[in-house]
Amino acid sequence: MFLKLRSSRPITQHLLASLAHFFYALRVPRSLFSPRFRPHSQSVLLALLSVFVVFSGPAICAADPAQTPSTDSNAPEVTKVEPPSWWINFTPEVMLLISGSNLDVTHAECNLRSVTVERTESTAAGRYVFVWLKIAGDARSGTAVCRLTTPAGTASVELPLAARTQRLGRNQGVGNEDVIYLIMPDRFANGDPSNDDPAEAPGMHDRSKPRAYHGGDLRGIREHLPYLKDLGVTTVLLTPVVKNGAAQDYQGYGAVDLYAVDPHLGTLDEYRSLVREAHQQRMKVLFDFVANHVGPNHPWVGSPPLRDWFHGTARQHANSSGELPKSFYGWSTGQPVDNGAFDALADPHAPQRISHFLTDGWFVNVLPDLNTENPVVADYLLQNALWWAETSGLDGYRLDTVPYVPRKFWASWHRSIHQAYPLLTTIGEVFHRDPAVTSFFVGGQKRFDGVDSSVSSVFDFPLFFTLRDVLVRQAPAGRIADVLRQDALYPHPDSLVTFFGNHDVERLASAEGSSPTRLRLAFGLELTLRGIPELYYGDEIGMAGGNDPDNRRDFPGGWPGDSNNAFTEEGRTKDQAEIFTYVQTLLQLRREHRALQGGRLWHLASNDDCYVFLRESEDEEILVAFNNSARSMDLSIPLADTPAQGGAGLTSLFGSAAAKIGNKEAVLNLPPQSLSIFLLD
Repeated sequence: MFLKLRSSRPITQHLLASLAHFFYALRVPRSLFSPRFRPHSQSVLLALLSVFVVFSGPAICAADPAQTPSTDSNAPEVTKVEPPSWWINFTPEVMLLISGSNLDVTHAECNLRSVTVERTESTAAGRYVFVWLKIAGDARSGTAVCRLTTPAGTASVELPLAARTQRLGRNQGVGNEDVIYLIMPDRFANGDPSNDDPAEAPGMHDRSKPRAYHGGDLRGIREHLPYLKDLGVTTVLLTPVVKNGAAQDYQGYGAVDLYAVDPHLGTLDEYRSLVREAHQQRMKVLFDFVANHVGPNHPWVGSPPLRDWFHGTARQHANSSGELPKSFYGWSTGQPVDNGAFDALADPHAPQRISHFLTDGWFVNVLPDLNTENPVVADYLLQNALWWAETSGLDGYRLDTVPYVPRKFWASWHRSIHQAYPLLTTIGEVFHRDPAVTSFFVGGQKRFDGVDSSVSSVFDFPLFFTLRDVLVRQAPAGRIADVLRQDALYPHPDSLVTFFGNHDVERLASAEGSSPTRLRLAFGLELTLRGIPELYYGDEIGMAGGNDPDNRRDFPGGWPGDSNNAFTEEGRTKDQAEIFTYVQTLLQLRREHRALQGGRLWHLASNDDCYVFLRESEDEEILVAFNNSARSMDLSIPLADTPAQGGAGLTSLFGSAAAKIGNKEAVLNLPPQSLSIFLLD
């Protein structure tokens, strides 16, 4: 009846808002509007309206001060609520961070009996108030309207509470059968030109500028999922999709709102649609989660919710790019060292002062470092991750700059994440060439600090550096066996994410010493070695590109009017078609043979020019032979003490090498710069 009255009576919206708050203040029971009282509900409403008029007087037509700016400069005003929504039967508590002005809250309460305010804390001279809500187990979906009382007036906030979506087909995680495809959304495909220059962030779009927004978006990715499926990809990883704040933040790492999709990329509904469509096509989606920092234009930088919300301030802070002297660990001047402070973090004998600039410093001296040791900051970041997983159904997280965040945070964060989503996969970024360092940040066991980070896996940067060294820097092929022998440092080395290119390094196709042949060899090794492979968008067609930002060129065919459309078979150039077919064939072989997915790896032969290995599953053995030399190679490989020792023959699956088995050995003739795959009979 109340809804009918709202729609049929000529009552202003302001009056309706005032009525709602007035009835709430009087604690008018909802039962008055139940079917049992429906014959009398009109009389009840008219009586209540009369009382409202008597009490309200001339203010009856005034706007609700919580909805429109008040003429009283001291009146409370709410501009933002984080998180913007939540779910019942999800977490017993939720912490709201409410932004605005004059929020010196003395009392807070909500209209739902199942939602109670446990405590509040106003901060930053009333610019923020934290409200901790307890949600009862018998709560039903609806909207919690919470009234905030201050010395100067009241304001209201709303928190929609929804029932959780059925989990089947959502939050699946990734496994050895998967192949990840890394996309920078702004550079992949422009599916919706109307968001190229959004009203809330104008003047940032210019395809002629390598550091400007180019127009790629979420719809463009969704429309090209069939291309990825045809290639053989099973999982899509996007660089951050949250709202950014600067003209050069197309890459996504300068967040100004962790609960909104960047308007250049689309909307939250479009992100949900992308995940839903991917799941319908039996594909998965990974989210790039950044716990270390936000962007320099985030409102928090000028006015943090707590004094220690960040490590330092915009004017005074440590620099995360500080260097550990090479002499500390006796490194030679010419010895390549990446992020030396990572070594100190993994060193049980190193005092914290040696590496504190890494965990407390502002990233590249620009991006504000979140103080994750503060439990309120930690709760905010946890809730943010839970919200994205629940609102979209995403399947896992890439964890940006893992070593820059204390391991205790990751351990606590993962406990709650995996309690809600047991299958969800997390993949940490540890940009370092030493397995002794990268393995330190992987979960599965406690380290010398007594902490198990619980990170599911990490990107295999040691193998990345090795593949680059072998393929374009003339390092011995035996270096591959050398880096793989250190797999014993990892609890689950078969879950490492392997790659030879990403958005932070020059493309292999443009590296000095590279060639189309060497690019194909890189794919051949990555897609046959142990681990979960990740491909960087465009590498499958041989895209060129130097260091950032040249390595982030637009995918050809993703924009109307592109002269070359590599999304279609007929639109690819001859060179693009050759590498695409090569990768597609390898991915099909990997999909058809479980040994190439999660099979155990055995070294069979290794020297300066060649590396030959075996992948063994319960029902098959696959032999892979790599020749990095410019000349053909003849190899005789003993098979004793390996699963291949009982093999009767070799059937070629890929490549042009010749092979046979006799006298307990495999005899191979390998063409120059080649990779060949055989099935043991």
